[in-house]
Amino acid sequence: MVSDLWIPDISILEKIVRPILVYFFLLIALRLGGKRELGQLTGFDLVVLLMLSNAVQNAIIGNDNSVTGGLIGATALLMTNYWVVRLAHRYPRIERLVEGRPALLLLDGQIKTENLDKELISEAEFRTVLRRQGFEDLAEVKAAILETSGSLTVERETDLPTPVEAELLRRLEHIEQQLQRLSHPLT
Repeated sequence: MVSDLWIPDISILEKIVRPILVYFFLLIALRLGGKRELGQLTGFDLVVLLMLSNAVQNAIIGNDNSVTGGLIGATALLMTNYWVVRLAHRYPRIERLVEGRPALLLLDGQIKTENLDKELISEAEFRTVLRRQGFEDLAEVKAAILETSGSLTVERETDLPTPVEAELLRRLEHIEQQLQRLSHPLT
């Protein structure tokens, strides 16, 4: 029937309150889950997020399957997110509460194992991420910071050449050796 399509089965106030409650629950749950959950999704993390969305679906919409009810719920979620983002931007304490703080994982070539443990990141996983960013040796790294977004910022040790610079130096050395051989032929 047309009325089933457009007329919500529950009150509009309930349609607004339900998604707001679920939004804050998920915000807290994901915040407690750590930055890793947001920035480095594994296959397992993706499965959990998909199942999580399905698990909270009825909590958001209740027994209502109307289009209007879904639109009201979606609007309540989007507006709640809009205001949380605005408040977090305006008030640093709210931002820290919602997003947390960056975590120092490595300083001057030394891994901060207590911070890795706190963020639930294994040393092997951390080293893999560093290698993907072009760092084979920990001595090449001045600092590695896990940002609140879950991304990893790595600062190179300034007195060490970058991989490109190292390759150029290797090639220049090779050219120099060839020039020496040409200028001093064996007699």
